[in-house]
Amino acid sequence: MNRTVVASLALLIAGCTAAVAAPDSVSTPAVAPMPQGQRVLFDMGPPYFAGPLPSGETLVGAPPAAGTDAMSRDERLSAAGLALYGTERFKLAARDADLGPGGVPGAFSCTAGVTISDATTPAIMHLLRRANADFGTSTSGVKKLYNRARPFTVNNKPTCTPDDEEALRHNGSYPSGHSAIGYGAGLLLAAVFPDKAAALTRRGIEFGESRRVCNVHWESDIEAGRDFAAATFARLQSDPTFREDLAKAQAEARALTPAAVPASCAAEAAALAAR
Repeated sequence: MNRTVVASLALLIAGCTAAVAAPDSVSTPAVAPMPQGQRVLFDMGPPYFAGPLPSGETLVGAPPAAGTDAMSRDERLSAAGLALYGTERFKLAARDADLGPGGVPGAFSCTAGVTISDATTPAIMHLLRRANADFGTSTSGVKKLYNRARPFTVNNKPTCTPDDEEALRHNGSYPSGHSAIGYGAGLLLAAVFPDKAAALTRRGIEFGESRRVCNVHWESDIEAGRDFAAATFARLQSDPTFREDLAKAQAEARALTPAAVPASCAAEAAALAAR
């Protein structure tokens, strides 16, 4: 995966010029080592489709305007998220914010009942990395169109990722790219582990809701992100390479031996119960 592709993904997903994706271990050559101390913000492969979802503005329309019932709902739910500051749900939201190595697969491993990683599930990781690039970039056109202010810039309350705040100030809030990635990953993994489809889809929803708990997205941003994920997942079905990769991931999943559930999974379930 060359540096031009990496940089484009980083800019489209989050507007962070320092972001660099980790290499897709199955299909792409290794990226040159990062300078010491520099964070790898994204662990994604080359997308199946480049760029934002075509005509994405027709999918969701404009974000809620000030003084409307929809904006009042956003503000009410934002306040509910702020009330979770410092709780286990808040700490989980901070972990869900991580799109770097191990972040997304780690978020879904408890629900899937297996450790999703390069070592244990290489075909699933390959599929997840590539599709996540599509989910993440799908929202970029509408983000740029509306450039909505994020809640922490309005309420002046802390977020769960203070190191990211400066970059987020300059990146539109609507729709949520994290929500698109989380819900998209949930849909994707539901197709890979069909017996756990409901739970994996729910975990994808909660991955997006973590952004409200983090005080970096409004609820309508998160819901619009799910719309983009659903449309992108449907679009991916038309790509023969995606279908081939999905079939390989499904075969890998069928061959897996169930593993013992880590103790940390109980803590995650308890945190998710606090909505």
